[in-house]
Amino acid sequence: MTRAHESELIDRAQRGEPGAMRELIDAHKDRLHAFVWRMVRNHHDAEELCQDSFLKAFAALDSFNRAYRFSTWLFTIAYRLSLNQLRRKRSRTGEMDFSLVSADEPEAGECVAQSEEAARLKHLVWKAVDQLSPPQKASVLLFYRQEQSCGEIAQVLQLPVSTVKSHLHRARARLRDILEPAVTENLDGLRILKEAAG
Repeated sequence: MTRAHESELIDRAQRGEPGAMRELIDAHKDRLHAFVWRMVRNHHDAEELCQDSFLKAFAALDSFNRAYRFSTWLFTIAYRLSLNQLRRKRSRTGEMDFSLVSADEPEAGECVAQSEEAARLKHLVWKAVDQLSPPQKASVLLFYRQEQSCGEIAQVLQLPVSTVKSHLHRARARLRDILEPAVTENLDGLRILKEAAG
């Protein structure tokens, strides 16, 4: 969506036109749901948080700063709501252990992995991502899944760009530490299979 078209939709949405609101929702709902679901790892919570994010965005649309993209503002709202949800769950259940969260639940609209090995590796990667702190996890998701720049991520997380870069650097190092043994084991297994096959 071009900035001009987005600006026109925001003008119409500010006047209360349901069609403009629907178009803004349709343009962002899938990416927003994927981001929120990866943060909270629960489809029901993700659905509610996405709805709340859109409601809050439309309720405060008059205060929207057009220097930013609507998606950046929307993801900022969703990130804050996701953090609040994680904090509430932590206070009810004690400290959250992200490693216990299942990564087997399929993401909405995503195709089944092409092979068993690809599915296993994908499972390992997302299990590792789940072990990151919420700001590191959000930084990784926004950078790699949503293809946002460090500047855009800084706006969403309301952090300095240098802090976002630090979160990404630490997240990559943590993921490398978590994944290296599993990948090495996987490569050793493939080598043994190839040698056995001849």
